[in-house]
Amino acid sequence: MAVCKSRAFMAFPSTRSQQPSTGCHSSHYAPQTQQETQPDRPIGYGAFGVVWSVTDPRNGKRVALKKMPNVFQSLTSSKRAYRELKMLSFFKHNNVLSALDIVHPGHVDFFQEIYIVSELMQSDLHKIIVSPQPLSSDHVKVFLYQILRGLKYLHSAGILHRDIKPGNLLVNSNCLLKVCDFGLARLEEPRESAIMTQEVVTQYYRAPELLAGATNYGQAVDVWSVGCIFAELLSRKILFQAQSPVQQLNLIINLLGTPSLDDLCRAGASEGATKYILQKGHKAPALATLYNLSNQATHEAVHLLCRMLVFDPKKRITCTDALSHPYLDEGRLRFHTCMCKCCHTTPAGRQYVSDFEPLCTSKFDDSYETSLFSVSHIKESLYKFITDRHQNSVPLCINVASPSFKSFQSSGVAPQPEQQSSPQLW
Repeated sequence: MAVCKSRAFMAFPSTRSQQPSTGCHSSHYAPQTQQETQPDRPIGYGAFGVVWSVTDPRNGKRVALKKMPNVFQSLTSSKRAYRELKMLSFFKHNNVLSALDIVHPGHVDFFQEIYIVSELMQSDLHKIIVSPQPLSSDHVKVFLYQILRGLKYLHSAGILHRDIKPGNLLVNSNCLLKVCDFGLARLEEPRESAIMTQEVVTQYYRAPELLAGATNYGQAVDVWSVGCIFAELLSRKILFQAQSPVQQLNLIINLLGTPSLDDLCRAGASEGATKYILQKGHKAPALATLYNLSNQATHEAVHLLCRMLVFDPKKRITCTDALSHPYLDEGRLRFHTCMCKCCHTTPAGRQYVSDFEPLCTSKFDDSYETSLFSVSHIKESLYKFITDRHQNSVPLCINVASPSFKSFQSSGVAPQPEQQSSPQLW
C-alpha cells in the first residue's frame, strides 16, 4: 500500500492481555480505566476480518483497527464489504459500533483491503459469559437492555443484523455494550415473495423459521437470537447447542413443544421441514424448565424469555415491546443513571432525555447497490466513498515501514468457534 502524505499509524500496540472485569454491581459501575500498551498482537478474528488495537497518531488515543482483506475477490464479497462500510458510517447510537474513520487506501491500483477505525472495546459478551467472574441479575438486566436498545435502533433503520451472538456484542469494564460485526447485515425485505439467503446467523442462535427452511424472514430472527443470549446470560451455558441444523430444531421443539400447522405456515417452513416435524409426534411444551436456568430466572425473567422464544415469528415479541417489559426497568434506570451519553448530570441533579430508546432518524438507504454490477465498478465506487470522507480532514494511512505492519498484513481471517453449519436442505 502506498504511503500518502498524511498521519500514519506508526505501530500497532495491542490491548490488554487479560479480560477486564465488568466491575458493575448493584451500587455503582466501576469507571473505565486507561489500557496499558503491551506487545503487538491482534485482539479479535472474525469470518470477514481481523481486529487489532492501535494508537491514533492524531490524538494518541487507543482505537480498534479492523482489516477487511481480499475485498474484491468476488461480487458478493465486494458488495458485502461496501454495505458494511456504509452502515458503519451511517450509525450514530451509543449501543451500536460505528466507524470513527477509514484509513486512506492509497493509490487505486493497489486498493485491495479496507482498514476501518472504530472505538476500542475491552472484551465481548462471549468472553464474559465463559469467564469465572460472577454475573449478577443487575449485569444481566443492563446487558439485555443495551442489546435490545441497540437492536431497536437498527430495526428502525430497516436493518436486519442476522448474526446476533455473544461474540458480536462488545463490552467495556463499565458494562457499556455495543452491537458490532455487520458483515451479514442487510435491509429487511418488504416483498414476502422475495427469496433471502439462509446462510445467516450462527447455528446456536438461529431462529426456528431459518432452521425450517424459510426463504423470507424479518426482524424476529434477531429477537430469537437475543432470547438465546438472555438464557445464556442466566445459565452461563448455550441454550440450544446441537451438532447439526436438524438437531438444533429438535432441541427447540423439545423446549417449545410441537408447533401447530398454522405456526409452521406463518414461519414459512418448507414442505419437507413441516412433514418432518409433524410426523415426529406431538411434544408438549417444557417452558417451565427455564426456571432451572439459575436462581436469577425469576417469574419476570422467564416471562420475557418466553415472549422471545416463540416458534411463530409473527407472535414473537418485538424489541420495542421487550424494552417495555417490567423486567428491564432496573436495567434502563442503571444505564441512564451513570452509563449513557444522552443524559447529563448537573448541579441540580441528573437530567434525563425524554426518549430513552430512540429510533433511527432515517432508514438506511441501499439504493446505491442497484448500480453495482461488477467488481471493478464497486471498487471505483468504494474508493471514491472512502476518499470523499477525507476531503475536509487529515487522512490516516498505513506506515508500511512499521515493524508491526508485516505481522498485521499477514493476519488472516478465522472462523468463529461457534457452530456455523449450512442450512438443512429439506
